[in-house]
Amino acid sequence: MARVLVTGGAGYVGSVCSRQLLDSGHAVVIIDDLSTGHPEAVPSRAEFHQIDYGDRAAVACVLRQHRIDAVFHFAAKALIPESVSNPGWFFDVNVASGIGFLETLRDFGVKRFVFSSSAAVYGNPRSLPIKEDDPKEPVNSYGETKLMFERVLRWYALAYGWTVATFRYFNASGATTEAGESHRPETHVIPLLLEVAAGEREHFEIYGDDYETIDGTCVRDYVHVSDIAAAHLLALEMPEAAGMQAYNIGTGTAYSVRQVIGAVEEITGQKIRPRIASRRPGDPAILCASPEKLKRELGWQPSSSDLRGIVQSAWEWKRGQVVAAA
Repeated sequence: MARVLVTGGAGYVGSVCSRQLLDSGHAVVIIDDLSTGHPEAVPSRAEFHQIDYGDRAAVACVLRQHRIDAVFHFAAKALIPESVSNPGWFFDVNVASGIGFLETLRDFGVKRFVFSSSAAVYGNPRSLPIKEDDPKEPVNSYGETKLMFERVLRWYALAYGWTVATFRYFNASGATTEAGESHRPETHVIPLLLEVAAGEREHFEIYGDDYETIDGTCVRDYVHVSDIAAAHLLALEMPEAAGMQAYNIGTGTAYSVRQVIGAVEEITGQKIRPRIASRRPGDPAILCASPEKLKRELGWQPSSSDLRGIVQSAWEWKRGQVVAAA
């Protein structure tokens, strides 16, 4: 069994992955500065350090305490509209701090690295579904920082003999019994719709209904967070070999915003009346993955990523949160 250092383990995907690691018998050490994460999301069985992964001295202190076999790197700035309006912050946190983090890991001989990347590296796709070797033309600085860090990792793998897996998520969604989406501010479609259904938000805004899609709204490939975490665990089984492999995590099926609204109305029994707003800068019209490489090489199969099941799981988690807060 491995001892895995998880950055961003108090966040949405990081906390779910940490629990899967623990349930599989691995030891987990989490570092998170809690700038966007939630302390209650940290699994009790994990060792937790509240530090910034870009703080090289603090990270070195943690690495002196533990023999780390692999790193799962989730921590990052991730709000796309913010990345368009304030790109410098994103390059500082996601790239500059990331390189400092890699250098600290190198000082301690860590050579297995799993990176949480994004479908945002592709920008507006030229063909669908998107394959890993398709052109990378990000349309926002968030995607650019993910692509830059992938390139950094490729050089580390080549020069220092690291084994690197990069996972390009499409739309992480859904919930487990312990964890769901809770961002500050919330920008993701499904949790925003559920806030409307729960009476916490007056309306839902559709950012643009004039895209060249089936109904004019953006189309996305939604994948359940537990299926994303499962892919990361499979990466631990990759043979140790110098190099980097990139994998899409998606289903190959995509839904428009209006189709997601329909699923939310069906699951919650609440009518959603959207407002049409202007397009957001940096939003591609369609993102849909080809997950064939991940299935072929790592044996990954999504088990929870049908849209109705995703919405149902997120709604059940949200209702549980409301009851707990009462």
